[in-house]
Amino acid sequence: MDDDLAGYGGLVLEKLLQANIHVGDRVRVTHRGQRYEGTLMPRAQVGADPDHLVLKLDSGYNIGIRVTRESTVERVFGAKRHRRRKSDTITSSPDLPQVTILSTGGTIASRVDYRTGAVNPALTARDFYDAVPELGTYANISARVVMSKFSEDLTPADWTLLAKRIASEIRRGVDGVVVAHGTDTMGLTAAALSFALQNLPVPIVLVGSQRSSDRPSSDAAMNLIAATRVAAHADIAEVMLVMHGQTDDAFALAHRGSRARKCHTSRRDAFRSINASPLLKVTESEIVEVGTPLGRRDPSRRLRARPRFEPRVALLKTCPGLDGSVIRYLIEAGYKGLVIEGTGLGHAPRYLQPAIRDAVDAGMVVAMTSQCIWGRVDMNVYRSGVELLDIGVIPCEDMLPETALVKMMWLLANFRTPQRVAELLRTPLAGEISMRSLLTAEPTGGYKQ
Repeated sequence: MDDDLAGYGGLVLEKLLQANIHVGDRVRVTHRGQRYEGTLMPRAQVGADPDHLVLKLDSGYNIGIRVTRESTVERVFGAKRHRRRKSDTITSSPDLPQVTILSTGGTIASRVDYRTGAVNPALTARDFYDAVPELGTYANISARVVMSKFSEDLTPADWTLLAKRIASEIRRGVDGVVVAHGTDTMGLTAAALSFALQNLPVPIVLVGSQRSSDRPSSDAAMNLIAATRVAAHADIAEVMLVMHGQTDDAFALAHRGSRARKCHTSRRDAFRSINASPLLKVTESEIVEVGTPLGRRDPSRRLRARPRFEPRVALLKTCPGLDGSVIRYLIEAGYKGLVIEGTGLGHAPRYLQPAIRDAVDAGMVVAMTSQCIWGRVDMNVYRSGVELLDIGVIPCEDMLPETALVKMMWLLANFRTPQRVAELLRTPLAGEISMRSLLTAEPTGGYKQ
């Protein structure tokens, strides 16, 4: 079955397939003496009456038509269909850098078909170029589809696949890679790539949008242009995440991949650098360094790729009344690691200590982060923290809980002993830990406009 008919089922789908009808085709439906003609629209896949189809009439209005065995559904003529390729290239000038855009899905990697109202993935460089022709000013663009998923559906196996595809592009000699990604878990993917791909010769830039391209307030074009400029021209070689720096279109910010967090559900400047400064401010006319990069662009540098992740690691947020049986379930289920998102300086209820001790005794790596957004854990201040240290809980300094989760997944998949994992968990590998916290850290992510 074609993906565009995924919302249809039962008798309606049967009639559509019999008539070789697809979304976007001109369709005539005759039902109880009434005749309706219009464009077949996509239909919601959940929460809808299964016995109807949706037509867009010539008036522009959509109607739902109930279909029975007696109804006739005919194809008047088919929509013009373009053959979609998995990859292609737009070359503007041989003097421009070569940038590959890898699409994973999400709002930014979509385009609206105004004839049907369907939102489709932008699968080729031509799709991106048609949507944002300014890209050709800054780079020769290649585009490839890695997957087409909502970001909340991504798994550690998807991080592995994406890391391998990025490594392939870098070894092919591109000057930078842009990853179009849904915003909801983009921070976790950025952290995963920060550990999986080391000794980078060129930048890797993740980019998303909070608002789709059909909305007047869309941030998609500006974010994609800024990300492409950073990938093509910035003298930084690390994993970054580029999004709006404030609610208007004044500038974008490039955040370190291991430090970025989505802090708002819908604002265009939803992402912040936590316990660190952003790396770059990208205006219409220039790219300005505002933070210290881990490394500079160097095409001769040899990439190291270790793209494996252990999925059996849990992130547990402590709260009043949390029962130790949750931790014991993780032990019985064979989990290898646990990141605790504790309160304040790194605390958990004392009645959880027996279960935490059981986890450590069972060979699980157990680490502590803080529910506070800014600051770092210090488990030597209060008795409960000291007791957790004595049990064997590892403090994660000023690491984000999500970054600690991803880092532990990566460490457990790539290093053999819990002792080595514990040692590296406290060692800065991708800028995820700083030696001291920024006392002036603000909700701007340490960046003063």
